Parts: sequence; structure tokens; C-alpha cells
Amino acid sequence: MHLKKPEWIRVKIQGSSTMSKVNSLISSLSLNTVCNEANCPNRMECYERGTAAFMILGRNCTRNCTFCNVTRRKPDKVDPMEPENVAKAVVKLKLKHAVITSVTRDDLADQGANQFARVVEQIRKLAPHVSIELLIPDMQGNKELIDIILNSEPNILNHNVETVPELYDKVRSMAVFERSIELLDYVKKTRPHIKTKSGMMLGLGETKEQVLNVFKRLREVDCDMLTLGQYLQPTKAHIPVVEYVTPEQFEEYKEIALSLGFKKVASAPLVRSSYHAEDF
Repeated sequence: MHLKKPEWIRVKIQGSSTMSKVNSLISSLSLNTVCNEANCPNRMECYERGTAAFMILGRNCTRNCTFCNVTRRKPDKVDPMEPENVAKAVVKLKLKHAVITSVTRDDLADQGANQFARVVEQIRKLAPHVSIELLIPDMQGNKELIDIILNSEPNILNHNVETVPELYDKVRSMAVFERSIELLDYVKKTRPHIKTKSGMMLGLGETKEQVLNVFKRLREVDCDMLTLGQYLQPTKAHIPVVEYVTPEQFEEYKEIALSLGFKKVASAPLVRSSYHAEDF
């Protein structure tokens, strides 16, 4: 059964010269943003603010998560100019906080770890004042690859668990919940000065008890920050929405998460991993 979107989900349509300039800049440097590729509901607002979350390592993912709008065709070649071009875009957009993510690249020997490190290196070179947040895939749990990324010293290491473990078979069949938890645990144990962050989509059929259990698992590995948002079905080919979680329930989850010890929590229907990340 198709659920009707409630009023609190409706996104105000915007457009301006600022948004056009951001799009033009991204295009001129042959870059991708997760804002566009994942069809984020906030991209117009973020572009208005002159911010964007850069998506490196091409547009095509090697995994088949049923919630994601990123395409799954043949992966792109790694662009050697991408790190420098991302850094140039950070400078031209006058960012104070840069968010870098990627598609999952299980096809690469290093799964893209070195490209993440090179991007951080280039941003530090051209814009040393900018704080850097990396939203990374699970690297198949390979600690040597995770170390390559951590050695670049990002300010925040973000890795999303996305949903409750009970729904992984339906939502993230090529991922492993415990592997994601172990990644966040490894970061904190080996680089305690790096802030860790994770996020979940709600409305996929999870129960409140299951959500709170994920909060507890994240706090057990000292995860610092949490984002919670409503899952929105990108196309009919994607997994359907089971429930539209109310703003009041999101607020309750935020209060519970803060009481468990998260330092920062963003929880609302249209929140996404990098939404207002600079405020974190």
C-alpha cells in the first residue's frame, strides 16, 4: 500500500543564482555531490547556504542497498585530479566545514581509502582552516585501509549504520551491522581525538525498542554524534516506506539519545547525514 506523504515531509521548492553557481562549480570541476546523486530533499537549502557534500570515487556503487538512489552500474575510473578539484571547490565555496563521502568501491584493491586520504591532504594544503568530515563505507572491515583514512587526520569520521540490524537483510544485504559497529569502535580506540558520527533512517518497519538498542550499541563504542531522518522512497523500484515517523517521535528519540551520552544529535524527518554538518 502506498502511504501518502504527510505535511511535515513536504519540501519547499527553491531556486536561486546561488544554487546555480554551486551546480556550475561542481560541474566545471567534474565533481559529484551526494546531494544530487542521492536525491537529498535538502539539497536546495544547502546549496542556498553555499554548502555541498562531495561524493568522490565516481557515481556508481558496487553494492545493492534497496534504499539508496545512487546508481549501481559499472564503477567509474578513479580520477587522479579529484582530490585537488575537491579542495578547489572547498576554497571557492568558502566552506568552514567540508563533508566528503563516496560510493562503496569493493572493486578497488584499497576500496578508495587512498583517495579519501588524498582529498584530506589537498584540502589541508589549500584550506588549512577548514574542518573535515569523512563519511566512509565500511571498507569491508579492513583495518589497514581504515588506518590509511585515519592517518589523514579528519576531524570527524562518520559511518552510518543506516537501520536496525533486524532489517539488514531487506535493506543492506551486502553490509553487516556488527562490522559497522566495529569500525566505529576501532576509530575511537585507535584515534580517540577524532569525533565519530553515525546515522539512521527511520520508517522502514523498525520498532522503537530496536531503535533504542542501536543507540545503546553506538554509545557502547563511544560514538559522539547521531543523525536521525525519515526514509523517503526514491523510486518505485526501491524499498517502500512502512511508516512516516512524526516530528514528535523524532524529538523524543533526540532527547533519549542525548540522555544516553551523545554529544550532538540531529533528529527530524528531513535530517540527513550531512545536514547542517557545519553546526555540529
